[in-house]
Parts: sequence; C-alpha cells; structure tokens
Amino acid sequence: MQFTVSQIKEARERIAPYITETPLIRLGNLDQYLGCRVYAKLESMQRTGSFKLRGAVNKLLSLSAEQLGRGVVAASSGNHGKALAYAAGLLGAKCTVVMPRTAPQNKIEAIGKLGAEVVLCETSERFRIAEDICRERGGTMAPPYDDYEIMAGQGTAGLEILEQEPDLDCVISPVSGGGLIGGLSTALKAVSEGRIRVVGAEPDILPRYSESLAAGERVTVPQRRSLADALASQTPGVRNFPVVQANVEGIVRVSEEYIKKGMKLLLTEGKLLAEPASCIGAAALLEGRISVREDEKVCLLISGGNVGLEQLEILRDVSI
Repeated sequence: MQFTVSQIKEARERIAPYITETPLIRLGNLDQYLGCRVYAKLESMQRTGSFKLRGAVNKLLSLSAEQLGRGVVAASSGNHGKALAYAAGLLGAKCTVVMPRTAPQNKIEAIGKLGAEVVLCETSERFRIAEDICRERGGTMAPPYDDYEIMAGQGTAGLEILEQEPDLDCVISPVSGGGLIGGLSTALKAVSEGRIRVVGAEPDILPRYSESLAAGERVTVPQRRSLADALASQTPGVRNFPVVQANVEGIVRVSEEYIKKGMKLLLTEGKLLAEPASCIGAAALLEGRISVREDEKVCLLISGGNVGLEQLEILRDVSI
C-alpha cells in the first residue's frame, strides 16, 4: 500500500472533533544557543500530553463497532498507551496496554487512571506479549507506529505546522519507530513541494534509523535504556521505514549528555516543560549534529510533556 498526503488529509477531517490544534510559537531566547531562528510546535499541549492522540483516535475511528466491542491492545512505552486509553474511553472500547517495567511511573499510573488494563513486562518483550493478548481475546492491535492509520493521524501535525508558519526552512522531529516522522515528513514534503526539509533525531545508543538508512534496509539494534524513554524502539516499522527513506533528509544521533542539556535549555531558557524525547531536536542542534544557518527558520517538534518530577532531578548539575 502506498502512503500519501491524501490519507493524512482524510485523517485530519476524521479526528478534528477529538483533538486540539496545538500552538506553534517563536522561541527567540533559544536563537543564540541553537544558531538559527527557533520555533516550536507544542504537541506537549495536546490532549493526553503528546502527539500520540492523533494516531490513536484515527486508528480507533477506522474500526467497526464490532471490532471496538472486542477491545484494543497496544504495546507502548507510555504516551501511545495513554492516548489509546483516552480514545478508547471516548468510544466505549476496552483497552489493554503492555508497557516496559522501566517506563516512568507517572505514565503507568496515568494509563490506569484512564481505565485501561496495564500489563508490565521487559522492554524487549512488549510487542510479543501484546500480540499474545490480542490473539487470546480476539481484540484489535493498535500499534504505536507500524500502521498506516496511526501514521496518517500523526501526520496531521505537519498540516497544522504548514498553516501556522508556512515559511519554515526545517522541521526537526524525534524518532523512534517512525510513525511521527513518517507522517510528518509526508505531509510537509507534499504540501511544501519539497521546500521544507525534515530531519530526525534519535538517541545515539538506539540508532535504529541511522543504521537502517545506512544499510538500505531495516536493522534491529540492541535494546538499551535511554533517558529519552519514549524513543525505545529497536527496529523501524515495516510500513514506516520506506516512507522515512523517501521523505526525510536525514536522521542524526544524539548523546545522552546532550539530551539532558536540551531538556534543561528548553526548561530554563525556553520556559517549556517537555519530556526528554521531546528535547532531542534542541539537543541535536546544541551538539552540532544538524547544520543550520542563523537566518533559517527551524521548528522543533515538541512531541510530549508527560514528565515525572523525578526526571527533573537529573538536570540539577547539567550545564548548557
């Protein structure tokens, strides 16, 4: 199946009653640190606190009443599970979320409070266990990224970006399995006719896209725990990888040290409370991983704001 901007436009119409059109703001205080004219798309202000609601709602709205009645299942490091639990509640569907034991406690608790069943396991086992539960219960799998409806929903953020600030030169997005950057890059490339470049940033210790793009095929990297807990995937999605290959200028690797620095910069100078994964774009610029000019308009996709207070403690001794 070919993935196109038409699917993203259809998703936008479908999910409009359920989501918030998040603001895109100018962050002039960060220009001197990041070497460009800085903007931020605040998906941290989306309902449920991240962009994931876009894809989750679009997926569930694509299901029949019979499918919804049998329930939905997902593997998630946190934000997708929270979004799916919220969307399932709106549509009256049962929801089960399989999460790593290492997921932040605030995310685990938030999903439970939304009425979903939470199953904890080892990070590398979450997809297998979710598949087993789905098969046993006759439910529908709602993947965090490897799904066209999910990717189309995430891409609606790109359509908003273009309407809010059409003269951008570059958008930098966090990267995990590829649902966000796949949808985002498809929308931006199609509507801007290739003028806006899209760059992805992933943890240096989980370089699944960097290595996959270099190899020309999907590569699985060893599971390692990054501060950017929302970017935990080991392998690009089957459906996402060719989309990213076709539409993204490149994927850069960012060190754990600079993810901390990016988070502190956004908090102290940008006045934005964002979770570590959301700060990886700023971190990539700070670390010199992406080449930009002072006059370029660069938008950071702030993917989520579900931060536990314990995560802020790590910033105490970090210098920018």
